[in-house]
Amino acid sequence: MGALVAALSREGRDAVSKVAKMMETLQHRGNEAYGVAIRDYVRTGSSLREAASGLESPVAVGHVLSRVLREDRPQPVQHGTVKLVFEGRFYQLQEEGSVEVALKKFEGKPLEGAELILKGLEGAYAFAAIVGDSLVLGRDPLGLIPLYYGEGRGFYAAASERKALWAVGVKDVKSFPPGYVAYFSAGGYSLKPVRVLTKPKRRRVPLEEAVKTIKGLLAEAVRKRTYGLRRVALAFSGGLDSSVLAALLKSEGVKVQLVTVGFDGEEEVRSAVDAAETLGLPIHVKKVPEADVEEVLPRVLWLVEEPSPLAVSIGVSFYWVAEAASKAGLRILFAGQGSDELFGGYHRYLDVYRSLGDEGVWDVLYRDVKSSYERNFERDEKVCSFHHVELRLPFADWNLVKFALSLPTSLKISSPHDPLRKKVLRKVAEEIGLPPEIYGRRKRAIQYATGIDKVLRRIAKRRRRKTLRGLIEDYWGRIVWENPEPP
Repeated sequence: MGALVAALSREGRDAVSKVAKMMETLQHRGNEAYGVAIRDYVRTGSSLREAASGLESPVAVGHVLSRVLREDRPQPVQHGTVKLVFEGRFYQLQEEGSVEVALKKFEGKPLEGAELILKGLEGAYAFAAIVGDSLVLGRDPLGLIPLYYGEGRGFYAAASERKALWAVGVKDVKSFPPGYVAYFSAGGYSLKPVRVLTKPKRRRVPLEEAVKTIKGLLAEAVRKRTYGLRRVALAFSGGLDSSVLAALLKSEGVKVQLVTVGFDGEEEVRSAVDAAETLGLPIHVKKVPEADVEEVLPRVLWLVEEPSPLAVSIGVSFYWVAEAASKAGLRILFAGQGSDELFGGYHRYLDVYRSLGDEGVWDVLYRDVKSSYERNFERDEKVCSFHHVELRLPFADWNLVKFALSLPTSLKISSPHDPLRKKVLRKVAEEIGLPPEIYGRRKRAIQYATGIDKVLRRIAKRRRRKTLRGLIEDYWGRIVWENPEPP
């Protein structure tokens, strides 16, 4: 794990200097090894200077490394004329490392290698490769690993975070579309859809059959993501999603450390502790002084890279969960992100139901799942990577997502007034042995459950800002444009 960067000059000029600048900007994601590749050469080293010094080329890729698992190694890697940088993980049950598996796809027909990765391999990943004089990019079909790209004066560039592209003068930064590959050359670039999420046909499935299938798919999603692991952390609220994952992780024989964040007196902290006791799993409670929120706020905003009160509120909670996992020596963090969009967990879906009916909810759920990479996954991965923690999301499993999206609304939301929602997932929870006080618990959004939202609003008031958005935008201007270094 770590970060990838890439650049290609449209004018035949040097791209290595831009790659080096982007790597320097992303050292918070990894600094255990550095690597740069140009068309005919790969160099790795223990410092950025060692990796990049003296190299010149109109096309280059780079990588900074954070070792999460033993298989993680310095990059770029090469096979023939192909130079590859890869971020993420494949979840097939295999002995080889993900980077080696990806590189093999380029053997024989290098220009088709990127498409073969997307067509045949399950996981969370993004990659960049030099193939001849071209630069090739790709991203997993759900967009679980961040990848951004854009055009500067006479060059194209790509990186794991927006701030790297801003650092080299790319202003119009785009999120790379999930399930696509892109081919860049001096003459331009093209995007090609390979494996993208499309709206499925609606199934007519009895509740019992849906419960059985989802239970099996979710168990398999957890199994694939725990292969070879002995200890993991789980972001835990004591609610439906995290409790289902806790039970499934425990059944796989993995040692699970539950982690929850909150303030003294918050009911959700007590509920999480009670649920952990019911599950028979250890829990670490991170109680946060209010002053710490104000201190960490600029850093979280710098990490999530958007002046959104919602993104920052959730990002602050996730920041401390990832920090607690890292300090406990746990480099893999599981979380329940993706479940609410799949199974209709948010209260706002009731408003959609009342105004647009069953069909309207079905459409909105699909759109929310399809856009989750920009709304949720990128934010959470960037916050976790700051703490050198790898995020794994079983609810964002390709096979589970495709099946769950095909289910009728009635298996998720019983009526426009359903106070619980997630009907089919609650039945799964009951089937795997969770008690009614867990599978019958009402949903609360993380920013409200942890109390972060209330604290942020109090900070805004103290700072004499009328709204939380006003406070966030104040910080945004200073952090991102005036002082782009980590706060």
